[in-house]
Amino acid sequence: MADHSAPAIAGIHHISFTVRDIDASISWYERVFHAQRLPMTFPHYGCEDTGYAVLLIEPRSGLAIGLHKNTGNGGDLFDEAQTGLDHIGFGVSSREELDAWASWLDALDIPHSGVRTGDEPVAFATLVFRDPDNIQLELFAAAA
Repeated sequence: MADHSAPAIAGIHHISFTVRDIDASISWYERVFHAQRLPMTFPHYGCEDTGYAVLLIEPRSGLAIGLHKNTGNGGDLFDEAQTGLDHIGFGVSSREELDAWASWLDALDIPHSGVRTGDEPVAFATLVFRDPDNIQLELFAAAA
């Protein structure tokens, strides 16, 4: 009998966003996450003639963050109410880590939700903020 189970995923390798102003977004992700930019650009596969990407690496997790410039970008802010991405959620180890993030974002003058808690579907705490293109980024800690 054939195994109809889905193959395993080992983790998230990278996330990629199309941005309005690639230089401003590079600066923001470097500042907020201390992400380190690789010193080259990459073709936007399948759209090589209309765009390119830069890649930044968040040094502690190794997460790669791709920022894409595309000539078809009309300059609109991101809107999670449209089809596509709603938000990205990053895991952190504890509520204390969320408090440290809130202090860090305050020091950078980046507006955020403050740490919020909930019990459904499991006990958790979150902190929400947005990048320069209005993409919602969420930090999430499961309750101990």
